[in-house]
Amino acid sequence: MTLPYIDAAALRALVPPAAAVAALEDALRGGQDPELDPPRLFAPLAAGEFLLMPAQSARYAGVKVATVAPGNPAKGHPKIQGTYLLLDGTYLTPLCAMDGAELTLVRTPAVTAMALKHLLALRGAASAGAVVVFGTSLQADRHIGALQAVCGLASLVVVGRRAGAAQELAARWASRGVAARAGSPSEVEGADVVVCATSSPEPVFDGALVRDSAVVAAIGSHGLEAREIDPVLARRASVVVEGRASALREAGDLIPARSAQEWAEGGLGTLAELVGGRFVPEEGTPLLYTGVGMSWEDIVVAGLAHERFAGHPARD
Repeated sequence: MTLPYIDAAALRALVPPAAAVAALEDALRGGQDPELDPPRLFAPLAAGEFLLMPAQSARYAGVKVATVAPGNPAKGHPKIQGTYLLLDGTYLTPLCAMDGAELTLVRTPAVTAMALKHLLALRGAASAGAVVVFGTSLQADRHIGALQAVCGLASLVVVGRRAGAAQELAARWASRGVAARAGSPSEVEGADVVVCATSSPEPVFDGALVRDSAVVAAIGSHGLEAREIDPVLARRASVVVEGRASALREAGDLIPARSAQEWAEGGLGTLAELVGGRFVPEEGTPLLYTGVGMSWEDIVVAGLAHERFAGHPARD
């Protein structure tokens, strides 16, 4: 039997942002424990490296095999490519494969939108309001789309290292009816929501400018050498992470602000606590979600894609 393959276009159509968010919420409320995720595995290659992310859920097992080739963009090829293999959780029989890069582009914005949805609810906010997005990549574009679909937004400012790219992304959303323009890092001072979707090795804005009422999501770093926010903001904010263990291994946005031991001793809420209504922020602080990307998120979204592709819900 030929193993079904879900390509990028089909995957994106099968799992729009609201559906992905609902599946992630259901998984967390149903007992999916991010702390049980195994650490991602890295293996060197001559042109870059392998990135392996295995996971299991109540119904499935799966693994994402990605490659990271830093020299590819200059040669006209994607930096990150990959495939996801989904298996039956009981017999470990392969069920389907799907585009791994597209899976990341679907699940990462969905996780961010889920976090922002619940953080905004703590503020009593009906929508995201005035949004500033750092980054001009496809990931940044997808984050804007997920935020609009799940939370709604009143206005958008795009900030990028290259002014032309920021203007192009803002114009794309303006053409879709969003009040969007390119701007500068200092505009976080007036933002209700700030989203960082970059690969920056250093903070992209001054954390002291962020209002106490603001909500910030930083999702571009997955290593201790990466930085999108500064220690000032990390220390000011009430912080939510995907999982405590993964954050202490990989969250470069947090470790400079406090040691891993200090964070471990308190100060980190989790998405499971947030979605379950158990996260209580400190009064008068910005709310910060920072994510590194976890394999439980892949398997939840991959499972939903498989079920929709097959045309019926999975059965135990």
